[in-house]
Order: sequence, then C-alpha cells, then structure tokens
Amino acid sequence: MEYYTWILAFHVMSFISWMAMLFYQPRLYVYHREHADNGGFIEVVKIQENKLYHFIGVPAMWATIVSGSAMIALAPELFQTGMWLHVKLTAALLLVAYHFSLGWLKKRLHEGTCTKSGKFFRAYNEVPTILMIVIVIMVVVKPI
Repeated sequence: MEYYTWILAFHVMSFISWMAMLFYQPRLYVYHREHADNGGFIEVVKIQENKLYHFIGVPAMWATIVSGSAMIALAPELFQTGMWLHVKLTAALLLVAYHFSLGWLKKRLHEGTCTKSGKFFRAYNEVPTILMIVIVIMVVVKPI
C-alpha cells in the first residue's frame, strides 16, 4: 500500500489533463463549424484538434484508466465501502465513451461530413462537466 498514494496522485494529475482535453475539444469543434467558410482558419483548427486529441487526450485517458485500475487492484476492498465506487466507475466509463465520440466527431469534421451545428457542440461540451461533478462528489463525499 505504500505506492497507493503515489498512484492516486498520478491518477488525479492524469484525470485533470484528460478533463482539460474533454473540456476544450468540443470548443474547437464550435470554432470549426462556425468558421467553416474560412479555409485557412479551419486548417489551423484541424491541427489543434488533432494534437489535443492524440497527444494530450489519448495518453491522459489511458494514464487515468491504468492508474485507476492499479488503485482498484491494490485495494479491492473499496468495492465494499458503498455504492459510490460503482457510480464513479459508471461515470468514468461514460467519459471514455464521450472521449471516443469526440474522436468520431473529429473524423467527421475533417472529412466534411459532420452535420452538427456550433450550438450542438456548445451543449455537448456540458457532458464532461456533469460527469466530472458526479465523479468528484462520489469520491470526496461518498453519499451512497
């Protein structure tokens, strides 16, 4: 258990990095859709979308998953402390699904086949906020 707190620290740092990508990627999609007529701008946004997704988001997501799995492997008794961990893991799985949906939407935007509007991406940008709130409450307050 001496490594548990180090893994926890790494888990929190990787989660923060992952959340930064999850918060900002849809904002880039808003810019992408709302400035579709500006080809030079779109090319710059595509580069930003790719770098943010592949060089920050993907490694941070995997670091979060691996460190979280390591914590569970080191302390499986956490599953006996109430339903909070089950709810947290469900919200985390939804974040993973959201992450991959951003990759799918990025591909569609780059191909020019995405029909979603800037308004859609503004609303879609709220999903990780809601899930993050659930995760933090479950971990800190453990209400159930």
